[in-house]
Amino acid sequence: MTLSPVHGSRPRLDTLQRIELAEGVEIQLRPAGPTARLLAACVDLLIRIGIFVGLAILLAVAERWIGANVVEALLLLSLFGLEWLYFVWFESRPSGASPGKRAFGLRVVQVNGSPPALGQVVLRNLLRWIDFLPFAYLTGLVSCMLNRRFQRLGDLVADTLVVYHRPQPRAPSQPAGPVPLLAPPVALTREEQQAVVAFGDRVAMWTDSRREELASHAVALTGAGGREGVRRLLGMGQWIRQRPTGG
Repeated sequence: MTLSPVHGSRPRLDTLQRIELAEGVEIQLRPAGPTARLLAACVDLLIRIGIFVGLAILLAVAERWIGANVVEALLLLSLFGLEWLYFVWFESRPSGASPGKRAFGLRVVQVNGSPPALGQVVLRNLLRWIDFLPFAYLTGLVSCMLNRRFQRLGDLVADTLVVYHRPQPRAPSQPAGPVPLLAPPVALTREEQQAVVAFGDRVAMWTDSRREELASHAVALTGAGGREGVRRLLGMGQWIRQRPTGG
């Protein structure tokens, strides 16, 4: 897997990044910066406070029937759940986002763009207390600012990141320009012919850079590199397909 900005080394203000998977398919991810994540965290904090206050009022009303000790125990359990289970519950679901993250179009994913496993979600949230140190998520903020994918320590350990979920996968395009029908300059074995034909069958799955990388292994056959090498290799594949069976 390779990870690079969309336009070479030029910085992008919207943080859009391109990830090429092993199969040659590209996806585009846009990591969320500290500001968006902070706003989402504030929304989640308000929601948790509202839940706790509402639960406290209900328990206060019920105290005369269940007793003060039970009320205290339930409040402590609710604090634990809201602090440690709130994010795990929402981020492990298909949306991969807490209500606050959804409000700002964010979600948690693995670094390859796929949904996180439950273990990754648990791990990134268990480490929140480290990111919080020494106060107000200062450690997490410093970590976010020191890497281009804005990962806090919990994300780095769990191999996750927070992204804007709206960018869609971009399928590689077909090679540009006409493909010449070209006979191989030397006799090829049956396995070599199959490899050349297979290159043409799968070329639409790969990015331009991946096509050129694979075609470079056949430069002794094509006599060219880069895009021209890709075109010649595709032309040879077409020639092999169309040649008479007796030839």
